[in-house]
Amino acid sequence: MRKGFKGIVPKTVDEYLELQEPEIRSALEKLRKTIRSAAPKAEEIISYQIPSYKYNGALVHFAAFKDHCSFFVVNKQLLKDFEKELQPYKTSGTTIHFTPENPLPATVVKEIVKKRIIQNKSRL
Repeated sequence: MRKGFKGIVPKTVDEYLELQEPEIRSALEKLRKTIRSAAPKAEEIISYQIPSYKYNGALVHFAAFKDHCSFFVVNKQLLKDFEKELQPYKTSGTTIHFTPENPLPATVVKEIVKKRIIQNKSRL
């Protein structure tokens, strides 16, 4: 099992955020708030040792790394759908990389989360 920052494995999103440096924590707290406003009924959990949101299945995830943060959107098509808006960011697979100095726009995050909700509902 991979250990979190300082050898601690967080059990909640609050614990995960508390382990981050203040600058990173602030950026991730804003992302968390945006996700929760777009998906108020989503379950917030730690999965794969990172903050995750579930609503009729996996919705989105985020994480902090040494030199960037990541927003995992679970569906590759979304990166194509938002290609123009995501030009300032590095993307790979289903992941968008960002930094506290260049955070993701809340409007884009909300649109992505809402599309993920629709995608998950359509699979039911």
